[in-house]
Amino acid sequence: MIASTGSSGLYKAPLSKGLLLIPSFLSIVLTFLFQHQQELFLYNIKAIKEDFHIWKLISGRIICLDLKDTFCSSLLIYNFRTLERRFGSRKFTSFLLVTWTLSAVFDFLLVEALQFISGTTLTTLPSGFLAPVFSLFVPFYCSIPRVQLAEILGLFPITNKTLVYIVGLQLLTSSPYMLVVALSGLISGLCYTWDVLNVRQILCIPRWLADFFSRRLEPIFSSVEPVSEARVGMGATVDIQRQQRIELLDQQFMLSQLEHLGRRRPQQAGMLNWNRLFQPLRHRNFGNQAEPQDPSPATSEEHVAQLMEMGFSRADVLYALRASNNDVNVATNFLLQR
Repeated sequence: MIASTGSSGLYKAPLSKGLLLIPSFLSIVLTFLFQHQQELFLYNIKAIKEDFHIWKLISGRIICLDLKDTFCSSLLIYNFRTLERRFGSRKFTSFLLVTWTLSAVFDFLLVEALQFISGTTLTTLPSGFLAPVFSLFVPFYCSIPRVQLAEILGLFPITNKTLVYIVGLQLLTSSPYMLVVALSGLISGLCYTWDVLNVRQILCIPRWLADFFSRRLEPIFSSVEPVSEARVGMGATVDIQRQQRIELLDQQFMLSQLEHLGRRRPQQAGMLNWNRLFQPLRHRNFGNQAEPQDPSPATSEEHVAQLMEMGFSRADVLYALRASNNDVNVATNFLLQR
């Protein structure tokens, strides 16, 4: 299910909601009420290297000191909320933890490389939770379907991703040295995607810790499930209507991919027919279905656990995995559309 707008747009994305509210609030408070305390949150590379102020690696990489950076990064986090729905909050948190940690290393490597190549010495870098935001462009580019909406002069396509890239470009140009942070974040995102040096397992959020925060903090930042009328109704403003149209096209594109893949799969003895099964599944009330007693031999318990972490019930997950021949990506897309 893809929510449309408002608070329902953050449904099943509690971490994204927290990243939108808390850092933005602290950034505004520091800007207007505690300007003298901004020094504590300055990302000072020189102080870290020469004075061993290691704590600045944390404080300097959490809160933006420029309101324009706060605004742009908040817009990007809101648009990247779809990734949290796809990954699940635990995997999404692990991704941000890995990229936030790796980007701290790459920041220093890039600063040293810049000094070696051009002789430019950087003492500070833009503050805030910026490198992980740039790292999210990697899975956004790879996993979010591209839906063309219009063309400019018949040459330049406008897609559902265009605005996100424009906001990212605006954030990139907000500071002369933002390029260092952006490169650091993109490299970190690639390292996670390619699982360089087994970083996914080394810096993965433990299940017990994820369960603890899920019980304690998720109720605070959770959003109500959007009602069905919200998905078919017309938005009150042009911007809301445009967002609804983009998400509807995205949903239709994913469903067409599912149907196309179902037609391409060869019929096998003992396997369920894709086109025969998915049509009733779309109209089936999953909440009233009894959980299957025994998963089919082709169903991977690892995939079941992975999808259940995203908030789906075991019954829903088993139906989707069986119908997709245990293809976790296709099953994920279907579960998100129901």
